Amino acid sequence: MKQAIRAGLIAMISVALALGAAAQTKPAPSQGGEKTVEEAYLQEAAEMVMVREFSRSDDKDGKLLALLYAKRALDGGRKNEEIRSSLQYLALENNLVVTRSGGLGAMINNYPDIRAKACEYLGEFPSDDTRYALEAVLRNNRVEDPMVLAEAVRSLAKVGTNNSDEVVQSIADAVSHYAAVGVAEDRLAVYTLFAFADLAEKNHGIKDMVTVTRTIRKFTEGSYVGAVKRLALQTLEKLSQYSVRSSSK
Repeated sequence: MKQAIRAGLIAMISVALALGAAAQTKPAPSQGGEKTVEEAYLQEAAEMVMVREFSRSDDKDGKLLALLYAKRALDGGRKNEEIRSSLQYLALENNLVVTRSGGLGAMINNYPDIRAKACEYLGEFPSDDTRYALEAVLRNNRVEDPMVLAEAVRSLAKVGTNNSDEVVQSIADAVSHYAAVGVAEDRLAVYTLFAFADLAEKNHGIKDMVTVTRTIRKFTEGSYVGAVKRLALQTLEKLSQYSVRSSSK
């Protein structure tokens, strides 16, 4: 953590010095307080460094700082591969990177709220790499927190691609795990229903309607709340319209 904080502080100091030098050399301030190209570049470079370094920290505080700087960059329209890859690192930390006490003891980097937020932010980077990362999160469904799975499903819907229905299958597998053990995860169910509807709209329907229908049927049974069951029936009705249009062509 100390190394991550030190790297972040160095980046902040470097930017401050660079901005100070830029302020001394530029002829006049831009109108309306707008940043110069140089200032904007330096800010983005600093954000990339801080997101990358803090995301690799060992404790939760450092990772929260990484998410904070990532969100600030996203809100400012500054999206780049360095930030995306750092968010991917955070989202998959329970999957690909496991840190244990003493090397063999209890897992010490298990922060599901961090992973969930990273999955949410990844939805702002629609690409094949993002899709692969989110699908990897779903494949970890036997040990991953359902809150994280729900955000991964939500972001997969935002990414929107569903080539050969592999995204649909990944979502269905995650849902099936909880259905098999008799656990009704309402948020995962709602995000799954929204995802199926969005994927159908963006891809002019879903080919593997058997998998989709079987998955949605799980939400009409068991201990899901009434609102989830009603949404499941409405989603089936909506998806059936795509099947009708497809068969009529």
